[in-house]
Amino acid sequence: DKAVKPTSVMGATKRVAELLVRSLAATGNGRSPHIACVRFGNVVGSRGSVVPIFLRQIAAGGPVTITHEEMTRYFMTIPEAVQLVMQASTLPSNGTIYTLDLGDPLRITHLAHRLIEMSGLRPDKDIKIQFVGVRPGEKLHEQLWYEDCHVTPTSFPRVLAVEGQAVPSIHEELNELEQAAFARQDELVLQLLREMPIDFRVE
Repeated sequence: DKAVKPTSVMGATKRVAELLVRSLAATGNGRSPHIACVRFGNVVGSRGSVVPIFLRQIAAGGPVTITHEEMTRYFMTIPEAVQLVMQASTLPSNGTIYTLDLGDPLRITHLAHRLIEMSGLRPDKDIKIQFVGVRPGEKLHEQLWYEDCHVTPTSFPRVLAVEGQAVPSIHEELNELEQAAFARQDELVLQLLREMPIDFRVE
């Protein structure tokens, strides 16, 4: 999940972290740290990435399991992810959010077909593709920024600065959230996340 319109705790905590970083940058009284956020696409080959999962399923003879036929995702490689962090760290920043221009999102079904073909096999003949249904909190499509954000290029090719949204104060809510998390009060954690100004929507 991503920080934009999160539908799971993972995405919600990403958005909370962004607001915390941006709030720290905004309250530095002229002594604010050089601080920024980066937003990733799905990093190919990282832990939990769909690509190794698909390759294991293909090696086992299938089926390749996909949650929904129309699902799309933005992808980036591990070198791209590392480079984004390193480049963002050199840019002038006062809580700026940076991301890569990842082009058009990729249909997961198309990715599965290509991996099967690259393995010398035929989709739906040698290796079956099975649609298993969208899981709780899983999105069909991702957003890398909100519609009202101002997205501009930087001095690095493909690195974009995402700005324009107001930064609400979340310090009181964050203290409550921290206490609930340490006390392992899961339902209260979910309730507090829903009440925070992070656009958390449980689907």
